[in-house]
Amino acid sequence: MSVLIVIPARYASTRYPGKPLVPLTGATGEQRTLVERSWRAACSVQGADRVVVATDDDRIKDAAEAFGAEVVMTSPECANGTERCAEAHAALGGGYEIVVNLQGDAPLTPHWFVEDLVACLRDAPGMGLATPVLRCNGETLNSLLADRKAGRVGGTTAVFAEDRSALYFSKEVVPYCGETYGAGENTPVYHHVGVYAYRPDALAAYPGWRTGPLEGLEGLEQLRFLENGRKVLCVEVDARGREFWELNNPEDVPRLEAMMKKMGHE
Repeated sequence: MSVLIVIPARYASTRYPGKPLVPLTGATGEQRTLVERSWRAACSVQGADRVVVATDDDRIKDAAEAFGAEVVMTSPECANGTERCAEAHAALGGGYEIVVNLQGDAPLTPHWFVEDLVACLRDAPGMGLATPVLRCNGETLNSLLADRKAGRVGGTTAVFAEDRSALYFSKEVVPYCGETYGAGENTPVYHHVGVYAYRPDALAAYPGWRTGPLEGLEGLEQLRFLENGRKVLCVEVDARGREFWELNNPEDVPRLEAMMKKMGHE
């Protein structure tokens, strides 16, 4: 199956304007922008036939082309990354059997997260969308709870049924659990990893679906699938001892840089 990876990159982020061009310092002291680090992560995925950056901003276009990325210009009217992926896929002439949305704020996404995601979607013909989830240990759960207590969104959590079909995604920490967990102890909370794999028919239909109240309240694009009666497959992935975090707020920059240095990211 042919696989296209799209990295949606929007300059006018509500919470963090200019986020794709934020420089991040790696283990060697070299600075690379968030969008370049996300592109490098995408290029490491085995089985991907093409990787493109999709943006509506010339500053991001110029920066991406300078480090060697292929860029597809999309409309500033795209409401989210899924709509931008749909537009980019159409602009490229379609034809890919799976389209992956590797959001540009997750440069530490391991290549096997995407590879496992694509493999699981291939084996689930009844699903139009798959997305990874990562079981939180006590340390990660405490970080998510601390962010919420401080009024920040540190990440998105997911709850799903026995068949792994999603029940809900939230910027709150769900499900509620009153227990205290040790740093390395598994918890019942799953961190949603901001990557999506779509079948092209589901992706093409998405921009025409109405935006429901839950998507509007949470600001989570994947809820549009659930609110329009479409199943979302949650694929549990294994971090293999690596740390994972998304860049959602300026406060996340030092946290990401520390993780990169610890893992030896250049």
